[in-house]
Parts: sequence; C-alpha cells; structure tokens
Amino acid sequence: MSTFRTMLKTELKLSLRGMDMFIFAICMPLIVLVILGIIYEDNPAFHGADYTFLQQSFGALVTISILAGGVMGLPLVISEYRSKKILKRFKVTPVTPVMILFVQLVIYALYAVASLLLLYLVAVLFFNFQLVGSWFYFLGGYFLVMLSIFSIGMMVGGLAPNTKTASVLAILLYFPMLIFSGATLPYEVMPEALQRVADIMPMTQGIKLIKVASLGMEMDHVLLPIMVMAIVAVICTVLSIKFFKWE
Repeated sequence: MSTFRTMLKTELKLSLRGMDMFIFAICMPLIVLVILGIIYEDNPAFHGADYTFLQQSFGALVTISILAGGVMGLPLVISEYRSKKILKRFKVTPVTPVMILFVQLVIYALYAVASLLLLYLVAVLFFNFQLVGSWFYFLGGYFLVMLSIFSIGMMVGGLAPNTKTASVLAILLYFPMLIFSGATLPYEVMPEALQRVADIMPMTQGIKLIKVASLGMEMDHVLLPIMVMAIVAVICTVLSIKFFKWE
C-alpha cells in the first residue's frame, strides 16, 4: 500500500505539471456547458418537455472529461513510459501491471470527479440547474461509464508497443466517440443511420444510461447499456493486465 501511495503521489504531481488534462478534462466541458447555458438558458429541451435543454445535455457533458482521461490521457502516459524504458525499470521491482494501471486510473478518475463537481456548481449557480432524476442512479451510471471507458484506455496503454501507435489509436477512439456518441452532438438529432452506427460505441450506451438517470425517466431500457459497458470493462481490463507489455 505504501508503494501505491508513493506512486500515486508522484504520478499526480507529474500530471498536474502538464496542462493537457486541465484543458481537455476540466476546461473543455465547462466551456461547452457555459455556451449551452447562455444560448438555451432555461428553455425546454423540446415543446412540452418537463426539463430544460441543459438538463437534457448535462449527462452527456459530464462524460467529456471521462473520455479525455480514458482514451487520451491514460494510454498516452503508459505508452510514453514504455518508450522511455521506465516500465522496463519497474519490471524488476515489486510494482505490478495492476498497480501501474490502477494508479493512472485513480488519477484520471480524480480529474473526472473534479470536472463533474465544477460543472454541477456552475450549472446550479449560473443557470438554475436542477437534477431531475435520482442522484443514486446518476452516480451509478456515471461510475459505470468511467470504468468502461477507462478500461479501453488501459487496454490501449497496456498493449500499444510505442507512443506513436497509442496516439493513433487514441485519436481513432476519441474523436468519433466525442462527436457521434452524443457527448457533444445530441444523439436525438442524428439521422437514424448514424444513430445505428453510434449505438455500437460503449460511450453512446453510457450517455443513454446517464441521461435516463439524470432526467428521472423509466429505467425499462437500461439493461442493454449496462451490459455493454460491463462487458467492455471486464474484457478490456483482463486484456490490459494479461498482455501488458513492459517494453
């Protein structure tokens, strides 16, 4: 446990020195929230809706930070350590792949939670936001999305042979999920054909789950999103640990 705490403290300091996660995980979701709040204010999401556009979008906005940390930050850090032979040095110590991956997971989870709290405070203080649904279901869906997306990042970081490969894979994962999963462009306005493609992404299923929970909708159709994210989390986590590359 002391080794884990030491690694976490050191890696957190190194992460905070860079501005990447501050920009993409903290600032970017906040900017989108403010823009939506200014444009739509407290207008209904659609004619006759019992909730505002911001309430409908809040569940998607909080996933942007998860996506940034999970498929951009986490895998790039691990692959960079591999390229710099840092992981090779860890190999002859008591440090295990599980500890290495878990330290990074905790760091990016902290970014995500900080982003969630900031988004909520700004939405409440400046745009009269209220969570319509249950906080219990909302947070349950939120952390399930986090586990699912972070497991993908752990798999990419654990298996990518070098930083270049990890960067390409991160880009191929990040931008399609950012644009087409409903995190920025609302899923409801997409053409039906594009919705079918988006449904393949675990991020899309996660946003659906969080949206249902945040708006207090019936939980009749959440089994598929839960199963998809849970399966992705288990498979990717097992692969990231079993086939972890030290060098």
